[in-house]
Amino acid sequence: MKKLRPTGHRTSQHASPRTRLAADIGGTFTDIVAFDERTGRLLLGKALSTPARLVDGISRGMERAGARFAGAEAFLHGSTIAINTMLERTGAKAALLTTEGFRDVYEIGRINRPDAYNLYFRKHVPLIERALRFEVRERITAEGAIHVALDEASVHAACDRLEAAGVEAVAIMLLHSYVNPAHETRTTEIVRERLPRAFVTASHELSREYREFERCSTVAANAYIGPVVSEYVRGIDERLKQSGFEGSFLLVQSTGGLYESHQARSECIRLLESGPAAGVVGAQALCSALDLADAVAFDMGGTTAKAGVIHRGEALTTGAALVGGYAQALPVQIPMMDIFEVGTGGGSIAAVDSSGALRVGPQSAGADPGPACYALGGNRATVTDANLVLGRLGADRFLSGEMKLDARAAERAILEHVAAPLGVDVIRAADGILRIAATAMSYAVKAVSTERGLDAAAFTLIAYGGAGPLHASAIAREIGMKRVIVPRAPGHFCAFGMLFSDLRYDFVHTWFTRLADASFDSIERVYESLIADGKKALAASGVRAEGVAAARAADMRYVGQEHPVTVELPAEVFRRRSGDALKRRFDEEHLRRYGTCAPEEAAEIVSLRATVTGAMKKPRLERIARGGRAPSASALRGKRSAYFTELGKTIATPIYARDELSAGNRIEGPALVEEHASTTVILPGDRLRVDAFGNLDIEVGRRRT
Repeated sequence: MKKLRPTGHRTSQHASPRTRLAADIGGTFTDIVAFDERTGRLLLGKALSTPARLVDGISRGMERAGARFAGAEAFLHGSTIAINTMLERTGAKAALLTTEGFRDVYEIGRINRPDAYNLYFRKHVPLIERALRFEVRERITAEGAIHVALDEASVHAACDRLEAAGVEAVAIMLLHSYVNPAHETRTTEIVRERLPRAFVTASHELSREYREFERCSTVAANAYIGPVVSEYVRGIDERLKQSGFEGSFLLVQSTGGLYESHQARSECIRLLESGPAAGVVGAQALCSALDLADAVAFDMGGTTAKAGVIHRGEALTTGAALVGGYAQALPVQIPMMDIFEVGTGGGSIAAVDSSGALRVGPQSAGADPGPACYALGGNRATVTDANLVLGRLGADRFLSGEMKLDARAAERAILEHVAAPLGVDVIRAADGILRIAATAMSYAVKAVSTERGLDAAAFTLIAYGGAGPLHASAIAREIGMKRVIVPRAPGHFCAFGMLFSDLRYDFVHTWFTRLADASFDSIERVYESLIADGKKALAASGVRAEGVAAARAADMRYVGQEHPVTVELPAEVFRRRSGDALKRRFDEEHLRRYGTCAPEEAAEIVSLRATVTGAMKKPRLERIARGGRAPSASALRGKRSAYFTELGKTIATPIYARDELSAGNRIEGPALVEEHASTTVILPGDRLRVDAFGNLDIEVGRRRT
């Protein structure tokens, strides 16, 4: 990166034809990055998100960056609108059409009861109520043969009821359509003819895997969020055209790959982890530059904290996810980055509950009204207020002084809602808020590492997001991690990560075969078909890619097991055509995930997966100027009183300007490192080194209580 600028000079009304723009909308802030491929120059912008009309936040962020839509080659976008619509239950009035006799599959689910003795346990609540689920007469076998022909009259009868109910969206899931989608395709045609204004989605368009409940839940979720997300994407598309943009509008999928806006308007469910996935992609690129094999990507914004894993240089993905937590979750069966999220962010509200316990989150003050210190109408105590009261943030230095914070309002909020109810002073209350928040966020890191069979303490924590560097060292100590890396411009890192994303298409084909009976020729034919579909999709996109690559994987399990494990299959496995080599890779993956394997047991293939990517040109991570061991005099910006649990007191803490630090500089904690959109807290006992790329490389001190 040749230049990082928080704001830009508006010397031109048009972007370079080789400029890519990236926008990440979070619950509190909207981040913008503009990248000129010819010069390597980066412009950064940040603005408060605008919940009532999110596209306005993008426009304000573009103004702050001094960037323009006109003339740009591509606009890349990640957003939380899909996941928020689903979690907040603000989606459309949707209906479900399914095979006769299977109306209640969506509600019955898997009958999971994770806590057998919990008298207050509640099952998941379907997104589509039972009264809006209708059956059609048809049946296709698991082999794909037509057992009962589609009764089109039953489809039309269902449409009559859909029209009368005034539904806005329709999900279609017919049994075994993953093998033969003929009936589902025809049903979709009829529904679209009868309800031309409705959002209509079919399960085979999203997932070609078996498991009727998971496919049903996926297509139901797509229908539920479809009208909201589709209208949102359409609104951005219109704003881009009005601004003179003629390039490609691409959105980040949950895999971290890119796809076109017209696909996003129909396959909305692929946007669930859009923004967070881009951050993991950026962390993976950083790991590559630093020759770092294993890391946890930790992103803390204003509303939530998210974590993903880079293991052996690759970002871990999954073929399905539970949205809403295991106990009451709705499964979504699409490829996505393996990310765990907790409701703890800078805007998370702290309060004392009826039992007298201090809770932090998951409720958030968001961008409107925001934390009390924003002085925008919020009066509840939040994590950001606690950081300000403890001196971690400077009231006159937030966003480089562009946004003044109200310290007295923060103190009043903490006193009223936390300190007074607990009978402690404001400092102790604020410290308690941060300690509870750190513990809560450590669960996200453990969920993607320890619970996946990985030793979290052996990983490096890469911390970003506006609030991530404030809490990274405390979280690392909670887990026993020894190293934290804060990349350059952490407050814009998810948007920056989009510039490392490639066009990506994922395909899966369910194919039940015992490994001992599997023919490599047959396997190869399936992969060739999937990869050919991916290459066609890339060609149809019209986006210039620098190269095309394909990756293969297989879902495998021991014979008699229910759930499979996804195993990456490098090219040499097929060159050797060795079933034993494939079995060994499965045993190794099973051992890593579950701590056990059975080399003597027979295994079987469940599904074959192929990922086709079209490489986009990436920014280079530029080196910064080298300096001495001690930071320059210009880097030290004075001192501020800050409280640290490790010392049990408030002390005058040195403040350093990150832009003035040079490679090789070292700082002993406690200290604060400030930049435009973030502050890094160096706790007592920590040691910071600025590396050749300008990253803050922190050796974490031992935890003290």
